[in-house]
This record gives sequence, C-alpha cells and structure tokens, in this order.
Amino acid sequence: MTPHTTHAPDTTETVATEAGPARITWHRARGRARLVLAVSHGAGGGIEARDLRALAAGLPAHGVTVALVEQPWRVAGKKVAPAPKTLDTGWRGIWPALAEPGLPVVSGGRSAGARVACRTATELGARAVLALSFPLHPPGRPEKSRADELLGAGVPTLVVQGGNDPFGRPGEFPEGDYELVEVPHGDHGFAVPKRADITQEEAVSVVTAAVVRWTGTLG
Repeated sequence: MTPHTTHAPDTTETVATEAGPARITWHRARGRARLVLAVSHGAGGGIEARDLRALAAGLPAHGVTVALVEQPWRVAGKKVAPAPKTLDTGWRGIWPALAEPGLPVVSGGRSAGARVACRTATELGARAVLALSFPLHPPGRPEKSRADELLGAGVPTLVVQGGNDPFGRPGEFPEGDYELVEVPHGDHGFAVPKRADITQEEAVSVVTAAVVRWTGTLG
C-alpha cells in the first residue's frame, strides 16, 4: 500500500446563516490546539483546492485546527458565487461556530474568500488574516484594484501569491502592513508549468511552510 499523508476530517458541521446553510469540515489539531484557521474557497471552486487540502493535512500537526468552510452557494449546489455582500453574510453566520472552541480564529480564504476575510476581520475579531491568491484586480484590469480591502484588514495578514497569478503578481502589490510570500511560477490556483524549476509538490509545500511558520508567530 502507498502511504498517504492526508489527515481525515474529524467532523463536518452544517451551520445556518442568513444566506442559507454553510458547511464546516473540521480537521482538528493533534495535541493541544493553539489556533483555529478557518479558510474558505474562491468563486470558481470548492474546498478541494490543492492549497486548502494541503493546509488541512499539514497544519494540525502544528497545533492548528483547520476549518474548511463551504459558503452557502456551494452547499446549495450553485455554479456562480453571489455578490460580495452575500458572501460576507455567509461568513458572519459561520463565525460563532468557528469561535466556539474558545481559541483565537485566523480568518482566511483563497481568492474571493480572501477578500471576504479581509473585509470582515476587524468586525468579527479575527486574530489575523490568511489571504491565498488574493485577487488584487481582475485579469488584465490593473486599474480595478482591490488593494483597499487588503490594506484595510486591520490585523496581521499573510498573503501567499503565485508568481504568475493573472489576478495580481507579487510585484504589483502595494506597500503595506502585511507579509507576502511568493510561490514561484504559480498561477491563481498555485499550479506551476511542467517546464518550471519547481515541482507541483514543491510549490504547494511553499504555501504550507509559509503558513506553518506564520501561524507559529500568532500564539
């Protein structure tokens, strides 16, 4: 048998929100938990994204409980994400369940989920924000910047960004009070081309190593 390193989810919980039922898949910390890292998906995919799966597999060994959050529109089987305001409503609705273990909660997400985390962090009392593939602007439209959302998070923030992300390459990001880690050659989903000098596995390891290190500084 081939050994596999994924950590089976402990529990899945459905949570009622004003935007409809959301779902949390809990990957509990091994040993004493220090933090809850809550991460949601983007507008075009779910919690099966490679970076979210990797965090759920890797962080529990470091005292971090990972909560993978599916927004109500995904739970309902819809193909298109609703307006940002509705996404924020769904995130607010699941927050009491995320905070219920009594641990500091890091608010996170990829792409559209990262925007939600930034917009609501201060209001919800997040310990910090993890922004995976933050969509700084629509592809080819740098003038439509969403930098104000990132800069307005108001809590310690880590951005993990693909070096070739069409929604914003690392060099396009403004100066600000946040940390940015680049995944070399990565696109918006952290996929790397076969010709790159980094394998797909190594690219994902950049993400998990950065988050392990950063969460270690949060308590």
